[in-house]
Formats: sequence, C-alpha cells, structure tokens
Amino acid sequence: MAPSRAITSTLKTTLRTPTTIQRRCISAYGYEQAKVLVLSNYGEPKDVLRLHGHSISPPTGDLLTIKFLAAPINPADINQIQGVYPTKPTFTTSLSTPDPIAVGGNEGVAEVVSKGGNVKGFERGDWVIMKKQGFGTWRTHAQTTAENLVAIKNKDGLRPEQVGTVSVNPCTAYRMLKDFVDLRPGDWFIQNGANSGVGRAAIQLGKLWGYRSINIVRKRETGHEALVEDLKSLGADVVVTDEDLASKDFRDQLKTLTNGGREPIRLGLNCVGGSLVNNMAKHLSPSSPLVTYGAMSKQPVQLPMGLLIFKNISFQGFWVSRWSDAHPEEKEKCVAEILDLTRRGVFRDIPTERVEWGRGTKEGELVQAVQGTLEGYRSGKGIFVFGDT
Repeated sequence: MAPSRAITSTLKTTLRTPTTIQRRCISAYGYEQAKVLVLSNYGEPKDVLRLHGHSISPPTGDLLTIKFLAAPINPADINQIQGVYPTKPTFTTSLSTPDPIAVGGNEGVAEVVSKGGNVKGFERGDWVIMKKQGFGTWRTHAQTTAENLVAIKNKDGLRPEQVGTVSVNPCTAYRMLKDFVDLRPGDWFIQNGANSGVGRAAIQLGKLWGYRSINIVRKRETGHEALVEDLKSLGADVVVTDEDLASKDFRDQLKTLTNGGREPIRLGLNCVGGSLVNNMAKHLSPSSPLVTYGAMSKQPVQLPMGLLIFKNISFQGFWVSRWSDAHPEEKEKCVAEILDLTRRGVFRDIPTERVEWGRGTKEGELVQAVQGTLEGYRSGKGIFVFGDT
C-alpha cells in the first residue's frame, strides 16, 4: 500500500529538518509542548529563574490539559522564589528533569484544551482559575485534575487579564471589608497602600457598599496629582500621603472630614507596616480592628499600649490563601460576584503592564519582568499574557 500524503510529507520533512519534525510528530499525536519558568533553589529571581521545556501527553482518565492565557506577577510570587513565604512551591521531577524544580506563579487563568474521559464539570474551551496557591502558573501549558481548578463558565464580556487577577487582590479587599467589623453605609475605613491592587479594589467595593475611605499613598516626585485623581475616579473620598498623616494638623483636618469626629473610622487596612500603622491606628474609633495583610516596608509594627488599653484597638491579620482553603465555596461566590461587577462595568480591574509570552519570547525577557517588580514605581502590575506558544 502506498504511504498516505501526510506520511509522505512527514518523511520528507524528517530528512530535511530532524529537529523540526519532532515537534510536528508530537503535535500530531496530541502532545503539547510546554514552556515553564522554573527555579531549582531559592534566591533572587534574576539568579534562580530559568526557562524549561517539556512535553505533555494527551490527558486520560481524570486529567485535563490546560493552556494558560494570563498570569500576574504578585509580590507573594517573589517572596516564594526568595524562600520567605509561608506557602512553598512544589519541587518535582515530573517535568522531565533529573533534579527537582518548581514552577513560579500562584494566580492566573487558563483554558481547557483537552480532557480525559472521567472528567466531569469541565468542557473544552472553559476558562479556569486555580483553587489554591502553589500550582505554578508561569507556564504555557499544564496538566492537572479537576480538584485543583475552578471553572469560569460565564466568560462573556471578560478579558483574560481580568479573570487572571481576580482571586487574590479583589478577594482580599472584599473579605477584609466584610469579615472584621460590621461596616454600615456612611462608615469610614482608612488604608495605606491605597494604589495597590488590594487598595484599589477596597476603594471600589467600599464605594459600591456605601462606605467612605481615607487612602494613604507615598508622595511621588512626578505623577502624584494624576495618581490622586485616578484613585478619586475609583471612588476614593480622601487621598493623603504618609507625610500628611504624620503631620500635627491632620487630626483637625480629619475632624472636619468626619463631621467633628462624630462619624466613626471603624476599620484600618495595612499592607506597609512600620510607624505608619501607629499613625493610622490612633485615628480609629474605639474597639476598631486594624487588619494587616502585607508588609511592604519590612518594618515591624510597634503597638502603643494606650491604643490597646484605653481604645481597645485590635490588631489582626488576614491571609487570603488561608481563608480560601477554609472556605472554598465562599471563595467561588466571591470570585463570581467580583467578575459580575467587572462584567457590568462597575468594578475596574487593576492597571497592568503586559509581558507578552509567545513562541519566540526569550528567557531573559521573562526573568527581567519578574525581577522588575522589585525595582521602583510601576505603571501597573506585571502580567504574563500568552500568545502563540
């Protein structure tokens, strides 16, 4: 029997370019060629990250193969790479390496491209996000089971960047505004890091729910007024700098804002640390919580005894990963609500700096995008956006 036209073409190509035909043959049998940003030990991103390639076989049984669409670069991702974050990445030899490696990234959105016969609740073309941290999202493709994924069934009107950044920052803001004190319309909250992803989400959600916000940012040499106007366009009632907050006359300004002090500031949100936290806490109403969810300055919080004894201010912490693990169904509801607000145009996603990840993208470009998150001001959160891979 004469060989088929496809086989003849393959044989000819094999003779001409043996390295090229390996990719084509694998693709013909359902294999995916994945590129992965990995580390084999802890350290600074520029020193330990490298690009690794491996093959993924067609899924069978309970397995799904997914193709990533977008994956942000969060501060927690950097801390994981440095080895100082509570959740550690999973080191494995399952990605065709002799020594264990781990995949960077914890958040992202992917598309189901194929699935095994036993998979229920997911269809080809569905968008999915990761159920827990530690999955490793800085890669073009992955293979996993349904228990690690949450399906985004209604993706109409949404962009990958919006879905890929929904599960950490917006959910953190949502839970802190809802879970620590019973805020009522008209109540105030105060937060630092107001231009962060969590800060911007808290401003918008607070405005939707009738809360008023005092938002603290660092003074910028250039672009400060534009930043203030941007936050006010999201719904910020007041935007001040950390220098303003520390000034002697700020208490008088605050009385004017809060109707002579009769309108309580009932919640504080902190992602910075250091003396700034004390300057915030002394303006809180008695028996109010100050919730810490980050430590960008890496400076400790020293608690004045008077705030504890005489005002009963409570200092608490929040970690969205722990909350998500303990409340998986509530996490899905939270994600669905935020995406619905996004779809309706009443919740704006964070500004991003797109890092295109295509077939020709070099290792150095990807590593520098991660390292760059540690260097100075940025116009938006870095996010890998995957093209033709």
